Amino acid sequence: MKKWVIKQPDTKAVSVITSKTDIKKPAAEILVSRGIDTIEKIKDFFSDDILSSPFLLKDMQEAVDIINNAIEEQKTICIFGDYDCDGIISTVMLYLYLECLGAEVSYYIPERDEGYGMSCDAIRKLSEHGIQLIITVDNGISAIKEAELIKKLGIELVITDHHQPSDVLPTAGAIVDPHRSDCISPFKYLCGAGVVLKLLAALDDGNYEAVIEQFGDLAAVATIADIVPLVGENRTIVQNGLRLISNTENLGLSYLIEECRISLDNISSVSVAFMLAPRINASGRFGSPRTAVKLFLSEDEDEAQELCKELSELNSKRKQTEQEIVNEIEEVIKKNPTILNERVLIFEGDNWHHGVIGIVSARILQKYGKPTFIISIEGDISRGSARSIEGYSVFKALSYCSEILEKFGGHTGAGGFSLSTDKIPLFKKMIAEYSRKEFPSMPRYSITAEKVIEPSDINIGTVSALDILEPFGERNPRPLFAMLGAVIEEIIPLSDGKHIKLKLNYHNTYIYGLLFGVSPDKFTLSAKETGDFIISLEKNTYGGSQNVSVKITDYRKSGISQAKYFAARETYEKYMLGEEIPKPLMDRIIPSRDDLICVYKSLSTAGISFDALFYKLSSDSMNYCKLQLCIDIFCELGLVKLDMTNENVSKSNINQKVDLESSEILRKLRCVNNV
Repeated sequence: MKKWVIKQPDTKAVSVITSKTDIKKPAAEILVSRGIDTIEKIKDFFSDDILSSPFLLKDMQEAVDIINNAIEEQKTICIFGDYDCDGIISTVMLYLYLECLGAEVSYYIPERDEGYGMSCDAIRKLSEHGIQLIITVDNGISAIKEAELIKKLGIELVITDHHQPSDVLPTAGAIVDPHRSDCISPFKYLCGAGVVLKLLAALDDGNYEAVIEQFGDLAAVATIADIVPLVGENRTIVQNGLRLISNTENLGLSYLIEECRISLDNISSVSVAFMLAPRINASGRFGSPRTAVKLFLSEDEDEAQELCKELSELNSKRKQTEQEIVNEIEEVIKKNPTILNERVLIFEGDNWHHGVIGIVSARILQKYGKPTFIISIEGDISRGSARSIEGYSVFKALSYCSEILEKFGGHTGAGGFSLSTDKIPLFKKMIAEYSRKEFPSMPRYSITAEKVIEPSDINIGTVSALDILEPFGERNPRPLFAMLGAVIEEIIPLSDGKHIKLKLNYHNTYIYGLLFGVSPDKFTLSAKETGDFIISLEKNTYGGSQNVSVKITDYRKSGISQAKYFAARETYEKYMLGEEIPKPLMDRIIPSRDDLICVYKSLSTAGISFDALFYKLSSDSMNYCKLQLCIDIFCELGLVKLDMTNENVSKSNINQKVDLESSEILRKLRCVNNV
């Protein structure tokens, strides 16, 4: 069960907004729910001209002077990029701009095998080729020793980056990064391409108009792909970019849109995020990032089409490899389910493709609701990627382990690192230590609903009113709503049982909701039961008419106390980690013989999901922790099988009698509690 946060927009603020603006009530409620609750904040949110002066970025003028001087003196310039979508597009943007100015420019993007960011080997190669100025894009802020080598070799260096800097900055002629502590630029959440866009504007004397017209489409793709907050200046970049994409002059981008079968009339942040971005990223993950760079620099139609097909093939390979790693991790969990009790999940494997471990960590995070670190063991050196929940900073966690890491970087919610393979056990210990010290109670992965929706609000008018909030993305997600107390009238299988459609009686109104990726046998509620649902509303065009489509994001049985559930779950995890549990709580979690019998009678050989079992047995005397301990006791005695990868609990086929009192778990529980 996931944590739900259900908001309640202030009705007075909503009324003020609807009376003084053209914004309709459904959109006003979402804005107020998200803290955009005054006319001034509304104006800021919807402004399409809020890009602050690029010269507010620290060292921007110095960067411009160095680059202009290099162009004038015909110095050889190399753009040092990164192999993800943001780094690739940043490289393309700066390359095309400098080429137009007549600069002697080239680019270098390390293959993924070379690792993230600059390396001394790459720098020496560039020096041998006579490079006189290196400009980094989407990297460089942590390249301390590499910057020293560049200085030693007599090469100039300009760093443009958007990642968090450490306390010590590299030695460079200019370091442009909005996260610098001495940077006064008001907006801090640009991606690498966003910083480059500002650099190009600065090279054009601060004029955004021309560079947005030329590169706004590419900058929008990179901004969406890098999952930076789509608010403030990023919202402006994406809004302008999406308008330009349908008429893009970039041949490669136009053919990639065609390859993805995206209608030019229906390009959105969602289609960019889930169709364009994965293919661009695939070049750096499974091929060479140069493939994507060549695509966006191509002026040949046949070449562009072939490159697009290659990116699609690489993306298919990415999906397959990603699933193989997930399968390996789930086998580890099946063999050692107690691993899920840790505050932070860490998994390692031999030669896991480092191009997808970031995606894998995101999938594991989403499924199990805990910060996740995935490590690929590649000989003496291992590489890792991490994803996290709100409240737990990956960057701070990695900083705590900095003394044993070869390299690391990232943001609050994501990061990458490398370390000696023999230090993985110590890394696990230090992450656990940091997490225990800083988070006696770990934040929970949560789903936020903007409000409890009424049946009368589930219509095409509401969805149309929400269009004004586009583009949706990080920090501006597609709105979710809560439907509380809906009776399940019918469970309808779809696509040979891969998905289901629910007919719901919601306050005497029939609503059909789609639940993807859940088969009827995995659905934890039954017909005629009353459930609570988190939903989104989307437009569905069929037969020339538009209808509202209700998509179910999450669900649970009505009447379950979320606070009690998570308190008991936290108690269980702390007990399993050997942490002290107050005696009043211990009194509530130790199962009696009657408790054990009750739970066992509720099981079958066919199996039941843990959540369904909890919904069935939950009461004042049966909390999550006690139920889980009952299952643990049965597993210990061979009476029950538990698969935590799908949370399925089933009776074992066993004929002989088993003495419950022989359980070591039960004995230990009673001993700890002095029973």
